[in-house]
Amino acid sequence: MIELLFGLYCLAVIGLFVFGLNCYVLAWAHSRGRTRNLERLARLRAGFAVADVDLPMVTVQLPIYNERFVVERLLRAVAAFDYPAERLEVQVLDDSTDDTSAIAARVVDELAADGLDIRHVRRPHRSDYKAGALRDGLKLARGEMIAIFDADFVPQPDFLRATVPLFSSERIGLVQARWGHLNRDHSLLTRAQALAIDGHFGVEQSARCWAGWMLNFNGTAGVWRRSAIEEAGGWQADTLTEDLDLSYRAQLAGWRIEYAFDVEVPAEIPADIAAFKSQQRRWAKGSIQTARKLLPRVLRAPLPLMTRVQAVLHLTHYLIHPLMLTVATLAAPILIWQQGMDIAPPVFWTLAALLTLGAAGPSTLYLASQRTLRRRWKRRMLMLPVLMLLGTGIAVSNARAVIEALLGVPSGFVRTPKASLTDGERPPTEAHLYHQATDPIVLLEGALALYSAWGLSIYLGRGRYLIGPFLALYTLSFAWVALLSLRQRIRRGLA
Repeated sequence: MIELLFGLYCLAVIGLFVFGLNCYVLAWAHSRGRTRNLERLARLRAGFAVADVDLPMVTVQLPIYNERFVVERLLRAVAAFDYPAERLEVQVLDDSTDDTSAIAARVVDELAADGLDIRHVRRPHRSDYKAGALRDGLKLARGEMIAIFDADFVPQPDFLRATVPLFSSERIGLVQARWGHLNRDHSLLTRAQALAIDGHFGVEQSARCWAGWMLNFNGTAGVWRRSAIEEAGGWQADTLTEDLDLSYRAQLAGWRIEYAFDVEVPAEIPADIAAFKSQQRRWAKGSIQTARKLLPRVLRAPLPLMTRVQAVLHLTHYLIHPLMLTVATLAAPILIWQQGMDIAPPVFWTLAALLTLGAAGPSTLYLASQRTLRRRWKRRMLMLPVLMLLGTGIAVSNARAVIEALLGVPSGFVRTPKASLTDGERPPTEAHLYHQATDPIVLLEGALALYSAWGLSIYLGRGRYLIGPFLALYTLSFAWVALLSLRQRIRRGLA
């Protein structure tokens, strides 16, 4: 039995090392292609000599659901686009069940009176959630290009002028922009998330694009070529990440994705732990659902080997969370029962080295992204320990999502609530209306914090200092996330 557990432990360590190692690969690919590709994007825009009357027709789709605090801000930002009015239409795809619809209707009427071609689209039911809203809206759209924004995004007026010229080839099906942050400095939680988001958009997306690997639409702040959506099979709701699903289907159909690294669209970061965990669960479960759905096609496709390897690592990235839990839960039993096995000391040294190298990989990626994106990058990197605690602490919640996806357990689309936050602002008084219930899994997070602390005491008591830091990280991470969740629950109860 102990041999089986030790083998499982070794596989988990190796898995974490592989995902960590890929962070170095992505950082290298980003660094290698950055200067050349930024110059290429500038040349594409400079060479885009098209009269306004010949610009492509663009439909802007705004899928919203109960967004009373941010819907007006979004509509007015889109209305300010610097794009010919006769080449632009806006669809407000409103599935709301609260007063968001009344707010949207008022602003739509005002903007329409000012000459904007804008339509308030209401469906009788919320069939297939966001994917269904986008699919149904596409049937009514006139545009050959489809720009999509979630409710908490605030695109700049020149967004279309900066992205449309990047459709330099007839086979470019999507231009994805980079996310920015409206409320980065709202709290420790938002600062840590901003660091993680910068890692994805500052390094991962650019590296995949510039190396010719497969990347994804992030669900918002992007412009699709309509024919790419249709040829790829349209919006489908059989996963929780309809954006990732469509991206891969489009690329498997021969379409390419361009990444507008130099176009930033600021958005609101989840400001409470329940909203953040809910968002991460949806992404984790949807990614694994998409992997189950499309990886066989990816592996059979006539793609370069490295492209397929990167696709596998991309689609299965959230496996790191059950791998983390495996390492955390098996460390203590293995140490207690290791007397029954003949394990040479170099084996433990090797495992410690793999864990260390793997854990340093994401840190390297975040460092690369901050040096690229932020002038005060050294100060931003001070949030790295907080991000490590956060990323490890949600392993329980995300591992459950991954397991549900692997087992085919269905679940509905749960939106991430927004409160129109910017740096230094407090949530609106009515923000509690969108609060999500505290997940009972917080009890398991607390239990794992105690269990990891027990394992840490055993390791330190026996002079095993190599694995000790990782158990200390698990202890602090599970405890911090559990305490954040409980504190939030108590505050809401007192409000």
